[in-house]
Amino acid sequence: MPADDPFDHNQIDELIHGRIRLGAVAYLASLDSALFAELREAVGATDGNLSAHLRKLEDAGYVSVTKSFLGRKPQTRVALSHRGRQAWNIWLDRIQKLTRAAGR
Repeated sequence: MPADDPFDHNQIDELIHGRIRLGAVAYLASLDSALFAELREAVGATDGNLSAHLRKLEDAGYVSVTKSFLGRKPQTRVALSHRGRQAWNIWLDRIQKLTRAAGR
C-alpha cells in the first residue's frame, strides 16, 4: 500500500480512535483544560471507565492530569498536551482523507 494511499487506515492512531478516548480528546481539543467531572459528563462515561481511558492517554503523553484542592474538595483537571494536540491533528487529517476518498 503506497504511503499516500487515501484508504491507508494503518495511519489512524488507535489510541485516539477508541470511542471514549476520541470523545475526550475532541472535547479537550476545544478547551485549555476541563475538570474530570465536566469531561465525564461530556463523554458519558463512568468515573472508573474515564479514569482508565485517561490513564492510557496520559501514558502516551497525550494528556496531563493535575490534582489539587479547592478548599477541602479534591479537583482533577485534564488538559491535552502539545503531543496530544499533534496526534489529534494527525488523526483528523487521516480521517478527512479517508472521507474525501470515499466520497469520490
